[in-house]
Amino acid sequence: MKKILVTGGCGFIGSCLIKKLLKNKFNFVLNIDALKKQSVKESLNEIQSFKNYNFKKIDITNFNRINSSINSFKPDLIFHLAAESHVDRSISSPTHFIKSNINGTLNILESLRVAKFWRNKKKFKLINISTDEVYGSLSKSEKSFNENNQFKPNSPYSSSKASSDLIARSYNKTFKIPIITTNCSNNYGPWQYPEKLIPVVILSCLKNKNIPIYGNGSNIRDWLYVEDHADALIKISNSNKVGNTYNIGGGKEVSNIEIVNKICEIMDHIYPAKKSYKNLISFVDDRLSHDFRYSVNINKIKKEFDFKPKYNFNRGLSKTINWYVKNSKWLLNKDK
Repeated sequence: MKKILVTGGCGFIGSCLIKKLLKNKFNFVLNIDALKKQSVKESLNEIQSFKNYNFKKIDITNFNRINSSINSFKPDLIFHLAAESHVDRSISSPTHFIKSNINGTLNILESLRVAKFWRNKKKFKLINISTDEVYGSLSKSEKSFNENNQFKPNSPYSSSKASSDLIARSYNKTFKIPIITTNCSNNYGPWQYPEKLIPVVILSCLKNKNIPIYGNGSNIRDWLYVEDHADALIKISNSNKVGNTYNIGGGKEVSNIEIVNKICEIMDHIYPAKKSYKNLISFVDDRLSHDFRYSVNINKIKKEFDFKPKYNFNRGLSKTINWYVKNSKWLLNKDK
């Protein structure tokens, strides 16, 4: 049985990944999560009774606890997703992001550096999950980021992730820890905490409150359905491509105002109000150092793993909106 440790497994992406991993009865998953406000532990209710699943409430910034868990569990594979990930909160509280994303990652790497168990596991590896935001911002005409682009992070969040990526790289090169790093584009789908754009817009519609859009809404993002992301991570983890980095994207670039209008149109159809939800759109002061465009080139993962997103954006967005409307009670409770 393969023993898999997932950090941040009660988060949006981590919980989706765990449920996919447990479809293989030969996997045993240990989920480590600090259960902060942004966790969505309810998404794992369906697997709580599984015999091949265990959970420990641990903050990765606590070296003694994370070190003890890693060395007692002796995983064959680690997916490291635990991170503070919201740009707005990183601007208001940068120290918290540095501590969690840099020191937390360092604690995991230091535990592995001094451990011996993984050296006897031929297929052991750590998958370090990161973001495309480490590359900085693109103009409308510039080519998509590839894995060789220079890091140019512009927020405390993205700089903390860039730092952790570089530290992971150094531990692979210096201490030969088998590490693969992935940099993904904007994820969306069911169970995302309502501080990110798509659930925020849906929540605003449900509450009939203003839908806030930074600046003029022209900022562009590449959107990746969360299940496609989890599938890509599993594919990568089954390889021997240690020391590599891979961009994971959905291949669909949409401006913020376009996506808000599309959500409003779908909501008008499935959850109609007296007036179109587009009347709720409200433009607010732009975010500090707001990156204009993110776009990742996924040719490398396509070529080496035959990866192609299963969900086109329209299908994924429709499925996501319908899920949130059906689970509106959960969404409204998370907003309290």
